[in-house]
Amino acid sequence: MYDTILLPFDGSEGAAEALHHAGEIAHWADATIQVLYVADTARDSVTVVEGRTVDALVREGESVVEEAAKTLDTLGVECETDVVQGNPAPTIAEYAERYEQDLVVMPTHGREGLSRYLIGSVAEKVVRLCSVPVLSVRMQEDETLTFPYERILVPTDGSDAAMYAAEHTLSLAAALDATVHVCSVVDDAALGLDVRSARAGAEDETAATEAVEAVVSAARERGVPETVTHVEHGTPVEGILDCIEANDVHAVGMGTTGRRGTDRILLGSVAEKTVRSAPVPVLTVASPE
Repeated sequence: MYDTILLPFDGSEGAAEALHHAGEIAHWADATIQVLYVADTARDSVTVVEGRTVDALVREGESVVEEAAKTLDTLGVECETDVVQGNPAPTIAEYAERYEQDLVVMPTHGREGLSRYLIGSVAEKVVRLCSVPVLSVRMQEDETLTFPYERILVPTDGSDAAMYAAEHTLSLAAALDATVHVCSVVDDAALGLDVRSARAGAEDETAATEAVEAVVSAARERGVPETVTHVEHGTPVEGILDCIEANDVHAVGMGTTGRRGTDRILLGSVAEKTVRSAPVPVLTVASPE
């Protein structure tokens, strides 16, 4: 399913966890990993060594990707390395597109003091900018990563963008023989107490159910072995996080945009908040324009 995987990497402990996870995926998919170090041009890193002008970050990056390659070699994974200069988030997104990578694996929320450019905001910007699917791997001390994924959550709001992301995630689930949990969240916070709000709430419930059923139908067509459906109430991110916890989900696959003009579930900010807060890897898939 994936032939090439781009791994932006800075050598931090949190990033090292993502390196091993990417290695597991690549080993399963028989894919090649492209290890990328981005020397941030916003930082003053030029210095003089033995009379020669050098970029300290570039030199550091060369050392970092070399060590990453050694680790991947021990895992039996084929890899290539590259060090480039630029603004990290757009550089990563542009690199993935230019070199036709099938997947980007991004470590997120490295512990304080560890990750220089691969924490929070950069990963979220890559999710926002990248046309290539992005797997965001958040690593905390009390969390572990599971692969192969046995249970995958697919949030949906019934939009074309949500279905596009669902189809990609369902293909992955079918290849892994994983159970798919399909979730749609009815945002009760937007409803008042009058009759019109009650009617809107009933319509939202119906729409959520239909959105879930559409994904289940697509899962059946792709040979997904088992699906479990959920229609939740509350805010979108809370509904997604509750579903992860209640069902011991190993990964989430979702779109980065949703219904235009609404704030139901898969709008960019919700995807970014899920990336930021989910205790499991989040696969975000941008629909083609």
